[in-house]
Formats: sequence, C-alpha cells, structure tokens
Amino acid sequence: MPLLGETIGENLERAAARYADREALVDVATGRRWTYTELDTAANEVALGMLATGIAKGDRVGIWAPNCAEWVLIQYATAKIGAILVNVNPAYRAHELGYVVRQSGMRLLISAVAYRASDYRAMLAEIGFEQTVFIGEPGWDELVAAGRRADPALLRERTTILTFDDPINIQYTSGTTGFPKGATLSHHNILNNGVFVAEGLRYTEEDRVCLPVPLYHCFGMVMGNLAATSHGACVVLPAPGFDPEATLAAVQAERCTSLYGVPTMFIAELGHPRFAEFDLSSLRTGIMAGAPCPVEVMKRVVGEMHMRDVAICYGMTETSPVSTMTRHDDGLAQRTETVGRAMPHLEVKIVDPGTGQVLRRGQPGELCTRGYSVMLGYWNDPDKTAEAVDPARWMHTGDLATMDADGYFSIVGRIKDMVIRGGENIYPREIEEFLYTHPDIVDAQVIGVPDAKYGEELMAWVVMRPGSPPLTSEQLRQFCTDRLAHYKIPRYVHVVDGFPVTVTGKVRKVEMREQAVELLAATDAQPGGPGCDDNPANDENEPAPQAAITAKS
Repeated sequence: MPLLGETIGENLERAAARYADREALVDVATGRRWTYTELDTAANEVALGMLATGIAKGDRVGIWAPNCAEWVLIQYATAKIGAILVNVNPAYRAHELGYVVRQSGMRLLISAVAYRASDYRAMLAEIGFEQTVFIGEPGWDELVAAGRRADPALLRERTTILTFDDPINIQYTSGTTGFPKGATLSHHNILNNGVFVAEGLRYTEEDRVCLPVPLYHCFGMVMGNLAATSHGACVVLPAPGFDPEATLAAVQAERCTSLYGVPTMFIAELGHPRFAEFDLSSLRTGIMAGAPCPVEVMKRVVGEMHMRDVAICYGMTETSPVSTMTRHDDGLAQRTETVGRAMPHLEVKIVDPGTGQVLRRGQPGELCTRGYSVMLGYWNDPDKTAEAVDPARWMHTGDLATMDADGYFSIVGRIKDMVIRGGENIYPREIEEFLYTHPDIVDAQVIGVPDAKYGEELMAWVVMRPGSPPLTSEQLRQFCTDRLAHYKIPRYVHVVDGFPVTVTGKVRKVEMREQAVELLAATDAQPGGPGCDDNPANDENEPAPQAAITAKS
C-alpha cells in the first residue's frame, strides 16, 4: 500500500463520504454519538468558528482536557484550517503549562474547566493567559455557533493553501531532565502512521475501537483516532481518564472489537474484582504499547479477553509514533519477546551508540529509524533536534535493541536504564521478565542504584499478589539462584503498591531511582559494605542481599 498524499481534513471528508451513516464517535460518559457525516459536519463548525476568531494557518491552538468528544472535534478542526494543535498534558501544573504556552507561542487554548484535583481555570489565571475557551461554558457554545453562521466557502478557501507536509501538531515529550521538548509533526507524519497501524490491525468499518488511553498522547490521537477514522471504524471513549471498570463496561455495552492500553492498564482490568462479570467476547484485537508485556499478562489478554490478534507496537512521539509492530499471525513469543518488525515504508537499524556503526543481527545497540514518520523537529529548538535526528534523517531513539534473523526487534532497555555492575552490562528487562514467573509477584521493575564497590547494584520493586506476604530479599535470592547469573540477582527488594508512572502509564524509572537512593539512605543500607565479596565473578562467595525494603509506597 502506498503512502497517502493528503491532509487529515481531506482524509476525514473522504471517510464521511464513504461511511456517511456509520457510527464514528461515541462518548460513553456523556451518552453522545456521531455518525461520520455528523462528525465531519461538527468538525467543520469548530473549524469555521476558529476562523471567525482570526486563527491563521500555522497559528498554535492548544487543547488542555481529558478524553472527551470535544478533544476529537478540535483535533480534526485544527487540521482542516492548518492550525498547529498543541497537546497539553492534563497532569500539567501551572509552571509546566506556562512553559508550553510560551514555548509554542500559543494563540488560543481550548480547555476543560477542571479535571480531577486540577483547577485549570485557576492555573490559567496564575500564568496570566487569557486567550482561552472553556469547554462546556458559553465561550465554547459561542465558538460553535459562530461556525454555524459562517460561510462554508471560507473553509474551502483555507484548504486550498494547505499541503500534507505542513506542521499540524506539537506533542511535548515527557521531560525527565529540564523542560519537555515539542515534537512537531505533519499531516503526512501522523496520518500515514495511523493508516498503517490500522492496516496492521486489519481494521474495517465493522470495527469499534475502545480508547482508555489519553488522547493528548499519540497513542490516543494517532494510533486511535486517525487509525479508526481512516478505515471507517468507530472510536469509543469509555471515560475522561483511565477507569478499569468503565473500560470493561464500555467494551461490553458498545461491543468493541479492539482495546488499547499499556500493560499496567490491562493488568488493572484483568485484576478488577468484577472482571468475570463482563462479556468481552466481541474483542478480537487491540494494541499493547508503552512498556514490555509480561508473558503471563499476554496469555490472559489473549485467552480471557479474547484479543487473539492483539498487537505490540513500539515507537516514540518523535516518530509519529509507531516504528515496529507485531502482525496478527505472530505467536506468543513474538508478542512478548519482541516488538515486531519494521512498519511499511520505514527503515530501522541497530548501531553502536559510541561509533554509529551498524551492528550484526543479535548484537544489542541503539535503535534508529528513518522514513516518513520522523518528526519535522523540536519546535523552536534546533540544537535538540540536531541531537536526536542526524544529517541523514535517522532518528536516534536512545533505546537499546536487537534484531534477529527474521527482522524482529527486541527492546532490551533504555541506554540510560542499562545497569553496569562490576563491569557487567545488565538489562533490567530480562530480570523483570524472570520475576514475573514468581507466583506471588503481580508486577516488577528493576533499577540500578549507586554502589561504592561495584558502581551499581540492582534493586527490584515488586507488587505482590493480593493476600501474599511481602517478599524478602533472601526469598528472592533463593528464587533466582541457579536460574539467573549471580550478578543479575537483585540485592534489594522494595515491596510497593504500584510504580510512579506518567499519564500514559509509562513507568518513571528516573523517579524510582531518586526514591531508591533516599530509601537506602534512610534505612542505612550500604551496598559494598563489610562482608561483600571482592570478586563479582565468584558465585559461591557472592554476598546475600541486604534486608528487604518492604515499606509500602
């Protein structure tokens, strides 16, 4: 299938003409529904309303809201007039919001009044930004009414000056150091990525896609919205934010055929007390992305949730986002040990992070990708752009990966997450996968912590199965002995109720490491202290783990 050479607005208009009376969007929380004709008409009204306020091609229009139908309308409306949609993370506080508003040069912000414990109106007042329309208030109604009164010819005139390579979206990446960077994407970037994700899932107009993932993230707006509408499928929004029960209920009530989530979302759904009460037999596919999927979780998703064709996707915001994907006929091993093969029209290679030389298959190195999906750059940040995208247009992901003889890629960790203990390179993913086989462990993450002797030591954070006693470090060592190399056995165990995560559910290992250092200091646990073996290669003399840190967090 060739790449599409059209704008997002043109693609939606084609879909509306072809799938006119088929359902396009369902907002379960409010009970509202749109057919394709109605969705296109509503998006046109919002687009014309923004034209009436003076929004020009290239102006930045922000959206700060949880999942709702208005989010979808604004996504397509901005595309239709050539405005650049700026996705604002619903979890942002005033200082983060202020940075994004200033850095993007935002002209207009369409916002919820509040979400959960966040008072958006108060934060906007704090940063002094007044060019705001609040969803559900008179300003929003007036914008839509202005669009209904406007001459449709104005929108047709605007579309004549748009091209598919125009920037259309700025998505701010999760900033682990400093402020986030604004990945700038075109119609061509994200529309085609959505299309090929849908092709991989074999979407048709019969599919109904349940999206509990946030729309502000590319997982929702590209892999969800654009994938669905480009193929006549229906988008189902189960709730403003992730709610396991609401998601299960929406799948049952709307007879969804596809469900998205990060592994922690699926774990929460499978572990819900009422899980067995819901009829999920309509499901056949979906996407799991954002983090590695444990084997046992995948078995339950396929067997108990009926998602026999579920796909694993890998990518990043800067690549629109998907670079690799499993296929519907891939086996359990491919879906749990790999992230699939390269997407159509994309190149992927594994290089030595130090030299840039391409490595042999099977050797771990940095995954780089090139093709239509690579971002235009970071908004107003040429230096950071040059660090990420080299002169040959290869995107350097910062992820360590391998490629096997059949072209399947396996992510072994982030370059910055790799642990170097006594000169040994250790990839936490391998240890995490092993810990999932413990009968009392529901979830596990492994990090490196500073050590005076070996440079770094391993700490396992574990979530216990309900009713199971906290795991001690000695019990963990016994479980790992003779199954893992001695240097891969975590020295510390921290029993928790959950992990620090981003809004999209990605585990924040940077925050875990910060907390771990504080915990070790508070408990006077000193790695490399008296009694430690001076020879890290000697299994028999390797020290026993320190006392487990079992305080709940």
